[in-house]
Amino acid sequence: MNEKALALAMRHGALKARIDEQRRLLGQHVAPLESALARGDAALQGIDWLKQHPAAIVAAVAAVVVVRPKAAWRWAKRGFFVWRGWQAIRNKLLASS
Repeated sequence: MNEKALALAMRHGALKARIDEQRRLLGQHVAPLESALARGDAALQGIDWLKQHPAAIVAAVAAVVVVRPKAAWRWAKRGFFVWRGWQAIRNKLLASS
């Protein structure tokens, strides 16, 4: 093997070793985020499940209304005001852009 090809092969091997070390370090740095991302994935799966089973939401709301109607009314009012506030903020942001 000529000297140029040998130098190129050695450089290639050194670069592969460097890449492997960088991947290992990246894996160590990302490990703490893995549990947080797993929780987020679980929450998204729960939301997807609720979207696929709207009857569960209806049953839960009906149960709360039957068991604690005053609390349900109070939370409904809060939800309405939060929703209206969000609508106002969104409209202002859309109008300014």
